[in-house]
Amino acid sequence: MKKHLIFDLDGTLIDSAPSILHCFELAFRSTNTPLRMALGNEVIGPPLMETLKRLSGSEDAAVLNTLAAAFKQHYDSTGYQQSVVFDGVPAMLQQLKAEGYALYIATNKRFDPTEKIMAYLGWQDFFAGVYALDYFSPALKSKAHMIGRVVAEHDLKIQDCLYIGDRLEDGQSAEANLMDFVLVTWGYAGDVALRQPHWQCCDAVPDLPALVAGLCVDNAL
Repeated sequence: MKKHLIFDLDGTLIDSAPSILHCFELAFRSTNTPLRMALGNEVIGPPLMETLKRLSGSEDAAVLNTLAAAFKQHYDSTGYQQSVVFDGVPAMLQQLKAEGYALYIATNKRFDPTEKIMAYLGWQDFFAGVYALDYFSPALKSKAHMIGRVVAEHDLKIQDCLYIGDRLEDGQSAEANLMDFVLVTWGYAGDVALRQPHWQCCDAVPDLPALVAGLCVDNAL
């Protein structure tokens, strides 16, 4: 039976794309660094330094660190407040919590702005744990490792857990931990056709609790 629901954040619970893309634009402009690719939703999701490498076309640590500092200055001060909650998400989280599920967040977003977003939205009481790659020391290298650490930190059983995210990487990270996965399509899923056939797919926020409940029944049979 699924008891523990682990959520991605960007593209799953919040639409952070406009604020993140704006802060990337400000970071490159303020440091006079040329952008090597267009800013679009496809750059949302991976860890910050990985995205900066793609956007700058550079592996130079000095360039990347300068860009990262500029991005953090903009995003961590006010940019994170521009994140938009997807319609129906607060009610959905409230319903799942009321039905007895333990909720967690495991995101590639840095922990500092993640924590600020939780406080800004008043979501602290929804979640039994909020995790990011840099929550751990040393920082973890992948979301797959992070999901594994969340399971270990709370002494969970894999068969009792479900990961919920909007990108193919989310599904692959769940797969690496032998964990069931739900792909939500209202975020930045991109080519949903590439999803694994055994992944569940959810097209509307209000439908998620029923889908999760159905998985619980199926797994109990």
